[in-house]
Amino acid sequence: MAGRRAPRPHWLWQLHSASGAVGLVLGHPMDTVKVRLQTQSRYRGILDCVIKTYHNETVLGFFKGMSFPLLSVAMINSVMFGAYSNALLYLTNTHHRDRCAKPPTYAHIITAGCFSGLMQAVVLAPVDLIKIRLQNQTHPYGLRRPARRTGAQYRGPVHCGASIFREEGVLGLFRGTWALVLRDTPTVAIYFITYVSLCQAVTAQGQEPGPMTVLVAGGSAGMVSWGLATPMDVIKARLQMDGMKGVAYRGVLDCIRISVRHEGLQVFRKGLGLNVIRAFPVNAVTFLSYENILKRIC
Repeated sequence: MAGRRAPRPHWLWQLHSASGAVGLVLGHPMDTVKVRLQTQSRYRGILDCVIKTYHNETVLGFFKGMSFPLLSVAMINSVMFGAYSNALLYLTNTHHRDRCAKPPTYAHIITAGCFSGLMQAVVLAPVDLIKIRLQNQTHPYGLRRPARRTGAQYRGPVHCGASIFREEGVLGLFRGTWALVLRDTPTVAIYFITYVSLCQAVTAQGQEPGPMTVLVAGGSAGMVSWGLATPMDVIKARLQMDGMKGVAYRGVLDCIRISVRHEGLQVFRKGLGLNVIRAFPVNAVTFLSYENILKRIC
């Protein structure tokens, strides 16, 4: 548009970083508890995990594994929302500023969402693997070799990544990627179509959704998608810890078979409540940032 100053790239990057960082810090303690419930059998439930984590590791134990995702959150968000926006642009040949008058079809949103989920899964895989490994270290924070305990296997994200690369090669950094792809490809499509549907339901035709609508629709979309993602989220986390907890899996189907045989179908509900609760504030903030960035670009 003539006379409109183009947004500076570093400002867009900072907006992605700030919104993603806020969401990550808000949700990481619940994510740590969720991951431990999904991959360890020593806890009787959420409260037991919270109490034991705080007692043994102090409040800092809930933030284990956060530094690497915090540094890469802008890139991950940019990949997911960038892939979605560009796929939608390719499919509809309609810019964001024109979509109020000419909204994309549900088929376009689902296709763009699936592509976005696939791209996110590939980029996220090494970051998520390192996060999961660090979250599962239950030693007291800051102590590498506590008395009468096994010391921490990893001293931090760099050491963790280097150790995995040294012991398992490049493919080791992508352990659990197939489960991550199976989790994110369909559920990111559901994520976007839920968001768009809710915005359209409460916004007058031809108008842009207001900030409160964006917050509620974004948070609700996160809750729906994470609720549906939880079963494969359990399998993904177990594959990422493969071999470290005395269990070795031959793949996604083998992990599903062994998990169901030992724990029944309820294994797929592990972490469901935490995923849903965490999803609302994290995704509400994320979508508000996304919409604001699009308004600056378009």
